[in-house]
Amino acid sequence: MDFELSDDQRALQDAAADLLDSLSGTEQVRAMATREEAYDARLWKAMADQGWTGVELPEDQGGLGLGVVEAAVLAEQVGAHVAPAPFLENLLAAGALAGTDAAETWLERLVTGDAIACVAWRPDIPVPYAPSADVAVVIKEEEVLLVDLTVGAAIAREPAMDLTRPLGWLRLDGRNATSIGGQEQATRLFDRGATLYAAALLGGAARVLDMATEYAKERVQFGKPIGSFQAVKHRCADMLVDVEGMRSTVYWAAWCLSAQDEEASIAASTAKTWCSDAARRVMASGLQVHGGVGFTWEHDLHLFLKRSQLDQITFGDGAYHRERLGTLLAEKL
Repeated sequence: MDFELSDDQRALQDAAADLLDSLSGTEQVRAMATREEAYDARLWKAMADQGWTGVELPEDQGGLGLGVVEAAVLAEQVGAHVAPAPFLENLLAAGALAGTDAAETWLERLVTGDAIACVAWRPDIPVPYAPSADVAVVIKEEEVLLVDLTVGAAIAREPAMDLTRPLGWLRLDGRNATSIGGQEQATRLFDRGATLYAAALLGGAARVLDMATEYAKERVQFGKPIGSFQAVKHRCADMLVDVEGMRSTVYWAAWCLSAQDEEASIAASTAKTWCSDAARRVMASGLQVHGGVGFTWEHDLHLFLKRSQLDQITFGDGAYHRERLGTLLAEKL
């Protein structure tokens, strides 16, 4: 069995990396973090024009007709570039809306990037892009709700460590919420969210691993590159083990979702458990390898660290998914 990405998937990966290299380099991300805009409009238009937000949708619904594996490929690159755009949010919302009565109102606007979505895995929590979203898709117990955020009070932007995305409390009190799915749809949305946020964590962790190993080759202490010292070598080796474990769990989960495999929920929770915990370890080791310079605003490492901290808890942290895995496996046995 071939566990590698196909040629077409690798071509998509390369094209996504090229686009984000040109429009979401760290200089652009830094500039975005100092402005009041919710997202980089030029980057967002380019993503929408490439069809990223409809990657999973059938072609007759304005999508690319691909699957969750291809969505994970894109999410990994978004994480590797800390891209300041609501890609995951619109992608998840579009998938949840497809085939529902609300699709006629919102689906095309979400795919083209004309409307912005936010997605919450439970109500009344801080949610990325909530202050700038036109619509919210919320999992509430065993139901998926659609909330029109253009009606009612505006959601205030809250202070947050990650300055590349607006963050706000999504409270449903006083807002009209429409049901667009039951337990099956809620489970699939949750599994997709956990898997794609795990893919974004993978991208960020892989980028920090690259940064740390390059720095270890260049930084000289006592007349030698610090990468020649055993303590630093072990740090980098542990980071590599974590990143490769992240990669395996992410693409197993993405394949299970694409194939509608019976273990999709188990795979999704495995991916989010491993990636949430491993990303935290990789970020900590990246800081240790870089030493004092890694803590400074001038260094790019903090962009990935801060993005990772929010992604680690979005759609459930490692502790939450370990408990979910225990329940799922007990039911299976």
